[in-house]
Amino acid sequence: MAESPLQLISEIGTELVQLTRFNKSVFLKLLKQAVSVLSEIEQPVTLEASKKQKALKELEIATKPLRKSILKHGLIRKNDKEVRLFVVICVSEIFRILAPEPPFEDKYLRGFFEVVVGTFKELGDTACPFFSRRVKILETVARCKCFVIMLDIDCSDLVLEMFNNFFSIVSEHHQPCLVNDILSIMMHILNEEPSLPLLEVVLQNLVKQEKGAPSAASQLAVSVIQCCAEKLQPFVCGFLTSCFLDRDATWSELRELYHEIMFKIFQCAPQMLVAVIPNLIQELSIDQVDVRIKALNLIGKLFALPKNGVAERHRDLFVEFLKRFSDKSPEVRIRALQCAKAYYLANPFGAESHEVLTALESRLLDFDDRVRTEAVIVACDLAKSNLKFPPDLIFNATERLRDKKIAVRKKVLQKLLEVYRDYCRKCYEGRMTICDHYEEIPCKILMLCYDKDCKEFRSQNIERVLLEDLFPVLEIEERTRHWVHLFSLFEPLHMKALNSILSQKQRLRTEMRCYLSLRKKEKEKSPEETQKRINSLFMKMSASFMDPSKAEECFQRLNKLKDNNIFNALDELLDELTIENAKTARDKLLKLIGDKHPDFEFLQLLSSRCLYIFDSDHVHCIVDGLSSNRFRDNQLEAALNLLLAIVSVFPLLLRGSEEKFQKLLKGNDMINDKLIEVLAKAGPHISVKFSDIYPLLEGLCLEGTRAQSKSAVSAIASLSGTSGQLIFTNLCKRLVESLHRGQKIPTVLQSLGCIAQYSFSTFETQEEDITPYIYKNIIQVELLDDLALFNETCQSDASCDLKIFGLKTLVKSFLPHRGSHVKRKIDELLHVLSKMLLRADTSDALLLCESLRLAAAKSVLRLSRRWDLHISPEIFSSTISVVKDLSASACKSFLHKTYKWLKAHLLPSRYACAFAFASSDCPKDMQDDVSNYMDKFINQYIREARIRQNSAVQGVSITDYPAYVVVFLIHVLAHDKNFLLEDFQDEGKIAKFFCPLFSILKALVNASIVDGDTDLVKDAILYLLCIFRAIKKAEDAVDAQKTPNLHILADIGISIVNELNHNGMPSSRAPGLILLPSSLYQISVARKSEEASLKHISQRSSGQSFVERVVHIFKSHFSLTLRNHFPKRSQRRQVGSRKPAITHSELDMVVGKQHDLPTCAMEPKNKYVEKETSTRCKQKVAHSFTAHVTSGLLNKCFTAEERKNDAIKSSASFLEKGLLSSCDSVAMESITESQVLSQNNEKSADSLKENIALVSSFTAEPSKYSTAKFKDPCSSKTTYDGWEVNLLCLDSEDCVTNGGDSLSERDALLEEDSNTIHLRHG
Repeated sequence: MAESPLQLISEIGTELVQLTRFNKSVFLKLLKQAVSVLSEIEQPVTLEASKKQKALKELEIATKPLRKSILKHGLIRKNDKEVRLFVVICVSEIFRILAPEPPFEDKYLRGFFEVVVGTFKELGDTACPFFSRRVKILETVARCKCFVIMLDIDCSDLVLEMFNNFFSIVSEHHQPCLVNDILSIMMHILNEEPSLPLLEVVLQNLVKQEKGAPSAASQLAVSVIQCCAEKLQPFVCGFLTSCFLDRDATWSELRELYHEIMFKIFQCAPQMLVAVIPNLIQELSIDQVDVRIKALNLIGKLFALPKNGVAERHRDLFVEFLKRFSDKSPEVRIRALQCAKAYYLANPFGAESHEVLTALESRLLDFDDRVRTEAVIVACDLAKSNLKFPPDLIFNATERLRDKKIAVRKKVLQKLLEVYRDYCRKCYEGRMTICDHYEEIPCKILMLCYDKDCKEFRSQNIERVLLEDLFPVLEIEERTRHWVHLFSLFEPLHMKALNSILSQKQRLRTEMRCYLSLRKKEKEKSPEETQKRINSLFMKMSASFMDPSKAEECFQRLNKLKDNNIFNALDELLDELTIENAKTARDKLLKLIGDKHPDFEFLQLLSSRCLYIFDSDHVHCIVDGLSSNRFRDNQLEAALNLLLAIVSVFPLLLRGSEEKFQKLLKGNDMINDKLIEVLAKAGPHISVKFSDIYPLLEGLCLEGTRAQSKSAVSAIASLSGTSGQLIFTNLCKRLVESLHRGQKIPTVLQSLGCIAQYSFSTFETQEEDITPYIYKNIIQVELLDDLALFNETCQSDASCDLKIFGLKTLVKSFLPHRGSHVKRKIDELLHVLSKMLLRADTSDALLLCESLRLAAAKSVLRLSRRWDLHISPEIFSSTISVVKDLSASACKSFLHKTYKWLKAHLLPSRYACAFAFASSDCPKDMQDDVSNYMDKFINQYIREARIRQNSAVQGVSITDYPAYVVVFLIHVLAHDKNFLLEDFQDEGKIAKFFCPLFSILKALVNASIVDGDTDLVKDAILYLLCIFRAIKKAEDAVDAQKTPNLHILADIGISIVNELNHNGMPSSRAPGLILLPSSLYQISVARKSEEASLKHISQRSSGQSFVERVVHIFKSHFSLTLRNHFPKRSQRRQVGSRKPAITHSELDMVVGKQHDLPTCAMEPKNKYVEKETSTRCKQKVAHSFTAHVTSGLLNKCFTAEERKNDAIKSSASFLEKGLLSSCDSVAMESITESQVLSQNNEKSADSLKENIALVSSFTAEPSKYSTAKFKDPCSSKTTYDGWEVNLLCLDSEDCVTNGGDSLSERDALLEEDSNTIHLRHG
């Protein structure tokens, strides 16, 4: 019969006890047998206590010899690891069998537990052959819970060591059962006796990371906390609270990680942290930036936890978090934005998401640029993450492209491009539909072209963005779909920016073609001439690059290359009409030159610049979409606008689509005007049979709309080629027949006007049948018979519209294209316009509707481009005065047109007077627009004049400056029928009448308009004073009786300028010669009688009091506006020693340089000085300088070089004759140009009187820009706004000089106002 396990274990124990000396093999053999036998022994399972007690007693007796032998031989202390391992196994099994009673006395247990804890440390070595044995020990210890005894015998240090061992050895490679046994041991210990040291061990491992991922130890710590949350909560809260309260103390590294600990605990057992949340709220508002940032870092992580409900469950914390968006520290606000991103990404549809986005949106306007940048970054990242992200927020983010900080704009551009590409990709995949808010992104990017502060936003870079960065890799149809939608959102400024980019690309391509052509023909022409033309082309092409000078150098190096294959490849690239083919050609070119070539980067950039933004594939998609009715509603109009924009710049791109386009034209019942415009633009460049198209175009000219007929005539002109004259002749005859039959008169009039512009000779052949008919049957209306038809409410009346159409036709007939010379007289048309411009309540005027009056005013503007010399002062006055009594919409239309043409230099600057009149009479809602027009006009013209003056050899005339506008404004005011001194009793009437003058003077001397440039303001002030003084010495050429009015207005102007110029800003650019138009002003040719002089003095005395009264009325305005006119200046003078507005010495400058003009001087205010001046003037009248009228017609426009030579010759001739001042002490360099003027004009003085009244019949074509003209200041003829005009030359103030006088004396020597300027007759 086999022995029982109890007998066997007893025998093994007895045998071990009997051994007297240690023999490893013997001991191991017996220990292994014991382990095997012990594993078979189980605790009794009986439920009876007596039986269980008896069974336990038997177990204790059976294991006693083994236990005794272990203690006797000290097996636990043996150094041999294998022996010690089996001893530990035996003891652990005995613990299991005898549980809950310990197998040894307490004094022996510590040694056993030390060995057990050491054994646990070796569990990390999974490759060890004894690993399974150690796992068995762990399992046994966990099952019998003998580790609890460690707490009873005060082995807390061993427990702490065991915890550390467990965390150190645990690995992701361990079996789950092993980890569960470890967790069981730790959990039972903590539940039995939790302590802070044990908690710290757990927390240290909780925050442990391995390569950015949670470690196995961290995961074990999470499990421990989850299982012991209730027992550990007091310790955790106490630990964290102490960290909050003593955050500045440096106790341990663990305490510095308390935010991370909170985050980890919140992930696994958030209920444990309820008590410490108030401490976190307090940290958010503490007065330490770094603490608030750390708290926000934690909150950001908490918010990023999916479905955690932090904001919902801790509302107070969320509210305090929202307050951090307006924190005083920008770093805190930035971190709050990042937290907002974390929250929204985790909870896009959470209840608090709207509040977070609102807070985010508010930071888009933060005063700190870093915060604004971060707000845009967060908004863009959120938009990419969520298809249902609020588009309004993205729209507001795009507004940051206008940020005042360049760095912000750059970052915003980058992030918005990412968003737009992501949006396009999602649209292509069908996950999104096209949305206006996202399509606004390219619109806003285009507006960067107007950013003058940053070179990165110039059109060259925006072109690259549109070509390379805007779209992801998409099919051409998808890109076209987005472009069409973009065009539906375009406003005029967007179109202007895009046209600028396309035109710049077109110019580069055209100039590159010219260069390549010149290079091929280099041997056929003169090398010098060819190189000169090539250099000119290089200069033009370089303007398309960010650094023109560097680009020009690269072009020069490129020109020296001998490999013609490179240039042939460039030619091939330019010939390609599709982007894909062009990119292939570009790659071929770059491969040919090689990336090691020093100019590789330049050629890479150049070849990219030559690529189309829109190619023939885009055009084909648009035409195909139009043919298949793919575009609806506003998309249809946008598609047509896009097609027109492309073809207008690159008409060749319509090639290949002619057949579909022609079918589109013929198959449309409702012909779209834009299609006809496209045909007109692309006509010469596409293959279309004119005979197939002409019947359609002819029908539109006869029976289409006015817009269609205009485009149709243009299309005929572009398609007809050499047969155009005959075609227009036949068409014109048919139009005249329709006109006389009264068929489709508006359309016929439009067609006739356009034909007059494209083929003026054709119009002239039929002019006798057209012009009289328009005058008689359309323009002229019987006053008595048709009063009922033409009243103030007839704006929509058909007859009024016909008058406007007829007027437009007549105007166009005097403005042919291509510079054709019109031989017909314009007097009759101007007479009709003068009648139309008069107000309806005038007894001798036509009773006309407002729209006709507006049309007449605009007609004068158009005619002034070429016929300005024929426009009388009366017509000019009536034209600019229409703003005083037009309706708001009509006034706005007129002013906008005026500003638009002034800006483009298509209009004489004198028409800016309209802004002055509008400033006092326009409705309140338009005042800002009027002020804006005036400010922009002044800023542009004064800067352009300064640039020309600085670059010119002899300077420019005062007529180039916007201050010269007052010359015309004063004349208009002087002739106003309401200018009656006796009627100016009411201050309101005075203020209203003189408001235009005050408004324009205030604007001219306002430093804020010219960006605070005080030098420009100084010039304006001095020019104004000189102009006013010159006017005081002139008479009215139109009506001499208005001369007192001119002088009063000049006095008012001087007084207002002096009041505005309270800082006394001097200038060194004063002109001595003031040019006044001889059609408005003239100079007295004889002294007045003594009685006339006395009468003049009497009138002047009364006028002076009136001037003082006018200035007094406007004093209130001065006090409100002076602060904005000039920047603050340091007070260098003592109180009470106020400097005069402009000193005489500042005005009375001696001219020494060739390009300077004689300067003007102010009239002294001091009575003593005035009296002394009068006396000295009488004594030295022989030495006084006199200004002279110079007039006469020039038969040609002199070039700058001719004018320069003439001036030199005149000066030389003058010096040769020795005509110096009679004052011997005056040096040669002090000779003024007015002296030269006097002598040069003596010979022609007899003819001056006649020439003053002459008006040139010659009509000059204005240049595109009013460029600087180098003028001989002695010339009586000058180029003003691109037109040659008759001018008077006046000294603004004559000065008497004497070599013996000191500088201060000369400053005080001014002529009396009664001294008149006379003509010298030889």
